[in-house]
Amino acid sequence: MKLERDIKKPRHVGIIMDGNGRWAEARSLPRLAGHRQGAESLKKIVRYAGEKKIDYLTLFAFSLENWNRPDEEVKGLMDMMRRYLKSETADLKKNNARIRVIGDRARLAQDIQDSIQSLEDETQNNEAITIVLALSYGGRDEIAKAAQALAEKVQQGSLQTDQIDADMLGAHLMTADMPDPDLIIRTSGEKRISNFLLWQSAYAEYYFSDKMWPDFGIEDFDKALEDFANRSRRFGGLTSDATRDQKKAL
Repeated sequence: MKLERDIKKPRHVGIIMDGNGRWAEARSLPRLAGHRQGAESLKKIVRYAGEKKIDYLTLFAFSLENWNRPDEEVKGLMDMMRRYLKSETADLKKNNARIRVIGDRARLAQDIQDSIQSLEDETQNNEAITIVLALSYGGRDEIAKAAQALAEKVQQGSLQTDQIDADMLGAHLMTADMPDPDLIIRTSGEKRISNFLLWQSAYAEYYFSDKMWPDFGIEDFDKALEDFANRSRRFGGLTSDATRDQKKAL
């Protein structure tokens, strides 16, 4: 008998980890100090999400727009990413976590690309939780690339334009084999989407925290989950219809 998943718990959570730089500046510290402290918060939340049986956790680690930041900050962030990809491998394996990376990898240094590929390969059969790092990622860019892929198929004659629909475009996104996010959390008091999972978050619930990401902890994550559990998700229909359709999809 198939066990029914708890519809009050999100299957897929996305987090816009905002406020590292401002956290540091408020303490008269270099911005990279805020990013380092943010990395510690990241580790705690990743482990706790696994304990809470969240199936997918997508983390906005570095946007395409972040390439426009000062060279020193970008270099520091890339060095931190190198260390994270190496230092967390054993822990991710131990906790049966799978790593996925979405974004424009071609802009990353070759050694980072190699580390990503290695970590994805080594964890591909893990099933407890999938950690998705949105790295060198932009939602508009992702949609544009999906449209380009469909246009190429039309040009090649393997696809007719009237065959293209929302489901087909979604199947050409980087997240094609993942469920859409149920809950997206943004820290630091900002209330923007910031080009994160634009297509996938069409019916996601948003939770905004005033805390800067380095201060965001397990208790705050629990508050977001509790808030989600108390919401009524209608997906454009009536509450009763949406609840019924959710249960059918499980």
